[in-house]
Amino acid sequence: MKKLIALVICFFIYQSAYAVTGVAFVHGTGQQTDALNDYWKSDFVNSVRQGLPNQSMYTVINCDFNQYMWHAQAAGCLADQLSNFITSKNIDDLVVITHSNGGNMMRWIMSNPTWDSRYPTIISAIRWVNALAPSSAGTPLANAVMNGNGFEQSVGWLLGFESDAVRMQQTSWMANYNSQWLYGTSDRPALPKPFYSVVGTDVETAIWDADSYCGGYTENLGLEITQAWLDSCSDGFLNCSSQQAAGYTWFKDKDRTKGKEPLSHNQSRRKCFDLDVILRNDI
Repeated sequence: MKKLIALVICFFIYQSAYAVTGVAFVHGTGQQTDALNDYWKSDFVNSVRQGLPNQSMYTVINCDFNQYMWHAQAAGCLADQLSNFITSKNIDDLVVITHSNGGNMMRWIMSNPTWDSRYPTIISAIRWVNALAPSSAGTPLANAVMNGNGFEQSVGWLLGFESDAVRMQQTSWMANYNSQWLYGTSDRPALPKPFYSVVGTDVETAIWDADSYCGGYTENLGLEITQAWLDSCSDGFLNCSSQQAAGYTWFKDKDRTKGKEPLSHNQSRRKCFDLDVILRNDI
């Protein structure tokens, strides 16, 4: 038994010594051409990639995620950029960090390996996906937008306006996709690689509290308003139940963040409350 344990330890040491590790940042809903600065912010990405053995081994995806997840401009674009990154850098240990609808894009690829010839290469290279506030079961806000309720201006910067991606993230639509096309939810096959969710549980916007300004006070205030359409456990955009619907719950914000601060949907893609350090150390 001791020899077997020693062999297993040696195997993993060998693997880690010779693996080429990379990290990919996959944005959420929206059409991005400079997601590094417009979606994630460079201070967040630069902090996280410090966990890499070679800090140059990272990529920031720029695609049109206003489309349905299977669309050529959505998952097709994502597959193109990920496969190019993997092959050009010889990546065989890929950590994917997604936010919001980006989790659905990655689940589409991992759930449908025969859809595109590039998918198997991507799946094989993935170590795991760290999904920040994934919209795995959709959001009532998408229902409201598609029904023409009058708060769209307050979340247009975050959600968009009646795009195919917003239509797709209606709760009933996501229930259908989860039951037929996507893996990882209850009573469905497991995803081929681990999918770990970070769950945002609340929004804080006290004007006297400096923590409320992390990531932008105006954005957090908009999410405080939209919580009226959501459960008490939500990040202002997604119910906790949606964020936890697929894969495994890695942690709820207050369990790991500095000062036990909650992460609004905006803050879960920002350098707030040591989220970047947690992700860096995980690499």
